[in-house]
Amino acid sequence: MSDKPVNKMSFEDAMKELEHVVGQLERGDVALDASITLYERGAALKKRCEDELKRAEEKVAAITLDSDGAPTGAKPVEGL
Repeated sequence: MSDKPVNKMSFEDAMKELEHVVGQLERGDVALDASITLYERGAALKKRCEDELKRAEEKVAAITLDSDGAPTGAKPVEGL
């Protein structure tokens, strides 16, 4: 498990660590206290991934198209 703060992780890093956390929890070879810590970390990683995906979806939705359907640029998305 990484010591890097979840809010500083890229989507790819958060997803990779989340997969590792899920694997450890599924194996069940972790003590109860460590399982709780892993679960909390996993929940934070899941939220980070969801937030990053939502942000990416909003960027894609903001792409403007011309009359032929070709992208002409992006309009600003509030808060990004």
